[in-house]
Amino acid sequence: MRRIEAVLFASASPVSREDLARVVGNVSVDLLLEDLAVDLEGRSFELAQVADGWMLRTRPAYAPAIRAAAEVGDQALDLRDYDVAVLAAIAYHQPITRDGLKDIFGKDISRDLIGRLHARGLIGTGPRAPSRGAPYTYVTTHQFLVAFDLESLQDLPDREQLEDAGVSAEH
Repeated sequence: MRRIEAVLFASASPVSREDLARVVGNVSVDLLLEDLAVDLEGRSFELAQVADGWMLRTRPAYAPAIRAAAEVGDQALDLRDYDVAVLAAIAYHQPITRDGLKDIFGKDISRDLIGRLHARGLIGTGPRAPSRGAPYTYVTTHQFLVAFDLESLQDLPDREQLEDAGVSAEH
């Protein structure tokens, strides 16, 4: 269990179950992760399953203390509502072209916005679309999953969850 804890502590990104298995050998990684989660109860950080892997992260209750003690401003996503809406459209409809986004929003999506989302590592280019000119498509990335605390795209809220939260799933 402590080997897994050490690997997760040293890693800046989620560590896959396969990588953890190499560290502990013929021992159940799942049982060790369960034991570690129990061991961390009541601590300022927790074990989280994110983006097909595991990581240690600070519990949300301690975010203000971290912001007060350290310069972490550049780690914030700092996305406007419209940016998040475009990112959500990409996540739900990927791979999607700029024309596909235009169909959803009723207007062109600026290359600048796409560039900002790409520069933050939240989206990447997908396969070329099988249409005239073979335009690029956009897909979400591993960093998107980490940033939004998702294990996989299956963890995105469904239409009913969005409506219950007061967010329209309609475009």
